[in-house]
Amino acid sequence: MELIHCIYASTAQSAFHESQIPAVLQQARTANAALGLTGMLLYIKGSFFQILEGRAEDVDATFERISRDTRHTRVTLIIREPIACRRFGEWTMGYQTVDPLDAGELIGENDFFKSASCVTEIGSGRAQKLLRAFALGSWRLQRTGVQPAIGS
Repeated sequence: MELIHCIYASTAQSAFHESQIPAVLQQARTANAALGLTGMLLYIKGSFFQILEGRAEDVDATFERISRDTRHTRVTLIIREPIACRRFGEWTMGYQTVDPLDAGELIGENDFFKSASCVTEIGSGRAQKLLRAFALGSWRLQRTGVQPAIGS
């Protein structure tokens, strides 16, 4: 089976509140499990950053549905490419709220995440750095000395 990943960013609508994320995650995890999709969702200061992994037709259909979701705007595709293996294979949708300063440290640019719209301006290189840090768990290890699993 050929796998792809799709990495995108978007800006939350002003009416969207972080307290709604558990419901979004429950819905995503159920849908992703049914399709065999895996991935990670980051929430950074009013913006979303997500990776979806799986069969091309399932990832593309899910991204298309996500693009029409009115809870966010400025949906920006950063990367869509074939992959040899999944980075987030254990998670139907991992999740973490990330402080903008912490996200900046992870990509080596402390002031990059200073505005809520910055996530939709992230390039493929920065996106890969951020995802690599989360896939390896190094962000949590750096902050706490502990590397627990996030979300399932």
